[in-house]
Amino acid sequence: MAFSALRARAIWRRHYGGNRDMHVEVETFLAALAPDKRALTDRLRALIHAAAPALDEHIKWNAPSFDDRVTLNYAPKGGMRVILHRGAKPRDTAGFAFDDAAGLAAWPSPDRGVVTIRDMADLDAKAASLSALIAAWIAAAR
Repeated sequence: MAFSALRARAIWRRHYGGNRDMHVEVETFLAALAPDKRALTDRLRALIHAAAPALDEHIKWNAPSFDDRVTLNYAPKGGMRVILHRGAKPRDTAGFAFDDAAGLAAWPSPDRGVVTIRDMADLDAKAASLSALIAAWIAAAR
Protein backbone atom coordinates (compact mmCIF):
# COMPACT_ATOMS: atom_id res chain seq x y z
CA MET A 1 0.00 0.00 0.00
CA ALA A 2 1.40 3.41 -0.98
CA PHE A 3 2.07 5.96 1.73
CA SER A 4 -0.26 8.80 0.78
CA ALA A 5 -0.56 12.35 2.07
CA LEU A 6 -3.96 11.44 3.53
CA ARG A 7 -2.47 8.54 5.44
CA ALA A 8 0.35 10.77 6.71
CA ARG A 9 -2.20 13.34 7.90
CA ALA A 10 -4.23 10.64 9.66
CA ILE A 11 -1.13 9.38 11.45
CA TRP A 12 -0.22 12.94 12.43
CA ARG A 13 -3.72 13.60 13.82
CA ARG A 14 -3.68 10.32 15.74
CA HIS A 15 -0.29 11.18 17.20
CA TYR A 16 -1.10 14.78 18.17
CA GLY A 17 -4.81 14.29 18.86
CA GLY A 18 -6.01 17.68 17.60
CA ASN A 19 -5.60 21.24 18.79
CA ARG A 20 -5.34 20.43 22.48
CA ASP A 21 -2.13 18.42 22.04
CA MET A 22 -0.76 20.89 19.49
CA HIS A 23 -1.13 23.55 22.19
CA VAL A 24 0.91 21.39 24.59
CA GLU A 25 3.54 20.92 21.87
CA VAL A 26 3.78 24.70 21.36
CA GLU A 27 3.98 25.42 25.08
CA THR A 28 6.69 22.80 25.56
CA PHE A 29 8.69 24.32 22.72
CA LEU A 30 8.28 27.84 24.09
CA ALA A 31 9.32 26.81 27.60
CA ALA A 32 12.71 25.75 26.26
CA LEU A 33 13.47 29.10 24.58
CA ALA A 34 15.96 31.61 25.98
CA PRO A 35 14.17 34.56 27.62
CA ASP A 36 15.01 37.08 24.86
CA LYS A 37 13.83 34.70 22.10
CA ARG A 38 10.74 33.85 24.13
CA ALA A 39 9.74 37.51 24.54
CA LEU A 40 10.05 38.25 20.81
CA THR A 41 8.33 34.97 19.91
CA ASP A 42 5.42 35.63 22.26
CA ARG A 43 4.96 39.14 20.90
CA LEU A 44 4.95 37.91 17.29
CA ARG A 45 2.57 35.07 18.17
CA ALA A 46 0.16 37.52 19.78
CA LEU A 47 0.32 39.79 16.73
CA ILE A 48 -0.38 36.86 14.37
CA HIS A 49 -3.25 35.56 16.52
CA ALA A 50 -4.79 39.06 16.57
CA ALA A 51 -4.41 39.50 12.79
CA ALA A 52 -5.71 36.01 11.94
CA PRO A 53 -7.50 34.49 14.96
CA ALA A 54 -8.82 31.44 13.09
CA LEU A 55 -5.35 29.99 12.40
CA ASP A 56 -4.20 26.92 14.31
CA GLU A 57 -0.69 27.00 15.70
CA HIS A 58 1.83 24.17 15.75
CA ILE A 59 5.59 23.71 15.62
CA LYS A 60 7.17 23.46 12.17
CA TRP A 61 10.83 23.88 11.24
CA ASN A 62 11.67 24.37 14.95
CA ALA A 63 9.41 27.41 15.32
CA PRO A 64 5.71 28.28 15.64
CA SER A 65 3.71 27.99 12.42
CA PHE A 66 0.13 28.99 11.73
CA ASP A 67 -1.82 26.72 9.34
CA ASP A 68 1.17 26.56 6.99
CA ARG A 69 0.52 30.14 5.92
CA VAL A 70 2.66 32.09 8.39
CA THR A 71 5.75 30.49 9.93
CA LEU A 72 8.27 32.02 12.29
CA ASN A 73 11.97 31.38 11.77
CA TYR A 74 14.88 32.18 14.09
CA ALA A 75 17.59 34.06 12.21
CA PRO A 76 21.10 32.64 12.77
CA LYS A 77 22.51 36.00 13.89
CA GLY A 78 19.55 36.92 16.11
CA GLY A 79 16.13 38.30 15.47
CA MET A 80 13.37 36.49 13.65
CA ARG A 81 11.81 36.11 10.26
CA VAL A 82 8.12 35.91 9.53
CA ILE A 83 7.63 33.69 6.48
CA LEU A 84 4.45 34.16 4.48
CA HIS A 85 3.75 31.15 2.27
CA ARG A 86 0.93 29.14 0.72
CA GLY A 87 1.63 25.77 2.27
CA ALA A 88 4.21 23.11 2.78
CA LYS A 89 4.57 22.29 -0.92
CA PRO A 90 5.26 24.72 -3.79
CA ARG A 91 2.20 25.71 -5.78
CA ASP A 92 1.75 27.04 -9.26
CA THR A 93 2.01 30.83 -9.05
CA ALA A 94 0.25 31.48 -12.37
CA GLY A 95 -2.60 33.83 -11.64
CA PHE A 96 -1.53 34.46 -8.05
CA ALA A 97 -0.69 38.03 -7.12
CA PHE A 98 -0.24 39.74 -3.80
CA ASP A 99 0.36 43.42 -3.18
CA ASP A 100 2.64 44.28 -0.26
CA ALA A 101 1.85 48.00 -0.48
CA ALA A 102 4.04 48.85 2.53
CA GLY A 103 7.00 46.95 1.08
CA LEU A 104 7.53 45.23 4.41
CA ALA A 105 8.56 41.84 3.02
CA ALA A 106 11.24 40.58 0.67
CA TRP A 107 9.63 38.36 -1.98
CA PRO A 108 11.93 35.57 -3.22
CA SER A 109 8.93 34.24 -5.19
CA PRO A 110 5.43 35.61 -5.88
CA ASP A 111 3.95 33.46 -3.11
CA ARG A 112 6.70 33.57 -0.49
CA GLY A 113 7.40 36.67 1.56
CA VAL A 114 9.98 37.14 4.30
CA VAL A 115 9.72 39.89 6.91
CA THR A 116 12.83 40.33 9.05
CA ILE A 117 12.46 41.47 12.66
CA ARG A 118 15.78 42.41 14.27
CA ASP A 119 14.61 42.95 17.84
CA MET A 120 11.69 44.16 19.98
CA ALA A 121 12.21 47.82 18.92
CA ASP A 122 12.08 46.80 15.26
CA LEU A 123 8.89 44.84 15.93
CA ASP A 124 7.37 47.86 17.67
CA ALA A 125 8.08 49.97 14.58
CA LYS A 126 6.62 47.37 12.19
CA ALA A 127 3.75 46.00 14.30
CA ALA A 128 0.82 47.83 12.67
CA SER A 129 2.07 47.23 9.12
CA LEU A 130 2.93 43.60 9.87
CA SER A 131 -0.51 42.95 11.35
CA ALA A 132 -2.20 44.38 8.25
CA LEU A 133 0.14 42.41 5.98
CA ILE A 134 -0.62 39.13 7.75
CA ALA A 135 -4.39 39.69 7.63
CA ALA A 136 -4.20 40.51 3.90
CA TRP A 137 -1.92 37.52 3.25
CA ILE A 138 -4.29 35.08 4.94
CA ALA A 139 -7.19 36.40 2.85
CA ALA A 140 -5.17 36.09 -0.38
CA ALA A 141 -3.26 32.83 0.20
CA ARG A 142 -6.08 30.35 0.37
